[in-house]
Amino acid sequence: MSQGSLFTGQPVLSQLLSLIPRSLVERLGRDHQADRYCKRFYTYDHVVTMLAGVFMGCTSLRELTTGLQACEQRLRHAGLKHTPRRSTLADANARRPEALFGDLFHGLYHRYYGSSPDSRRKKDPLCRLHILDSTTITLFSDVMHGTGAYGMDGRKKGGAKAHVVMRAQDQVPCFIDLTEGRRNDKTAMASVPLAKGSVLVFDMGYTSFEQWQAWTMQGVHWVTRLQDGVRVQVTEHLPVNDTQRAAGVIGDQLVLLGAGSDPLQARIIHYHHQPSGRLFRFVTNHLHWVPSTIAHIYKCRWDIEQLFKRVKQNYPLRYFLGDSPNAIKIQIWCAFIADLLLKIVRDRVHRSCPRRWSFANIAGLIRIHLHTYIDAVQFLRDPDRALLNYRPPGNDTQLPLFGSP
Repeated sequence: MSQGSLFTGQPVLSQLLSLIPRSLVERLGRDHQADRYCKRFYTYDHVVTMLAGVFMGCTSLRELTTGLQACEQRLRHAGLKHTPRRSTLADANARRPEALFGDLFHGLYHRYYGSSPDSRRKKDPLCRLHILDSTTITLFSDVMHGTGAYGMDGRKKGGAKAHVVMRAQDQVPCFIDLTEGRRNDKTAMASVPLAKGSVLVFDMGYTSFEQWQAWTMQGVHWVTRLQDGVRVQVTEHLPVNDTQRAAGVIGDQLVLLGAGSDPLQARIIHYHHQPSGRLFRFVTNHLHWVPSTIAHIYKCRWDIEQLFKRVKQNYPLRYFLGDSPNAIKIQIWCAFIADLLLKIVRDRVHRSCPRRWSFANIAGLIRIHLHTYIDAVQFLRDPDRALLNYRPPGNDTQLPLFGSP
């Protein structure tokens, strides 16, 4: 591969940041009035600085600011003309609203993944499947109240909770809500944006008959597990054929859930997991799916754990650059934005490359070559061949260090 096709005029970090339209950041800055009283460190500069810190794995303000000063010339491609001081960055993290970064994440998602699935595949529920779950990020300060019991010294670690809805087809969050760790998961159910015909799967911690009924009225299909102790009135036993019994289905019932004058109409699938011998009760509002399909949909719920794992492993969410709730949420939002940018690069590489890269390998290579002037997509398609065939132009003779011998 020649030098012209491999190396570019921008470092890898600038290529990643070019995926963020500057007009979008400036519009969000105006909407949130985030640049009021700013002399030089504007919203776009703040976004570039925080994303650079996430990609470089910085764990302190000094590490981030000195790292940016060392590569200041290379950051000019990304539009960062002035590197911030520690006090400037700390003030911006405490003052600039974290909701701006949340809107930026959702704006980027709708730009790159917001299109609906192919209409020819809409009959497949897995193409319309969304997964709802939450993950807690432990903090060493109690600035955001966490969960769990207090220690013997009367103190308890804080925690931030991310309520996430992920579209299973893309393996990318389509909705995120950041709250304190002690906030109940059910509080995020009403704010989940779902289109008619969507399929939502979640665990039994999101038991709310009122919200289940609201989703049913909206035309949203949902699948979850039934908690013990819920009042169930069986209205009809549906037949189960031999094929479904061989798959582990032992019962199919139409039921009424809850007490009162307006119970919830639903369907319960009794399923036996043969490898572990456990019995499960899956509940859904869809009355026509094959029982084994409902069990498979609930099994797909574990895909969101892979998302939580890759975000926590590849980005610094153990050390925060500020001790205020606003600064903590900004850093969490930037971690999700960085994850989205790497996912975009990974998808572009996979479109024309038979080699299937793991996310961890791509994140590692990007971190190593973050300030290298190399085409990231072309390099990731075949890095071994690209580097083996590369020869720098000019004379290959080694020159003496201290003049002629």
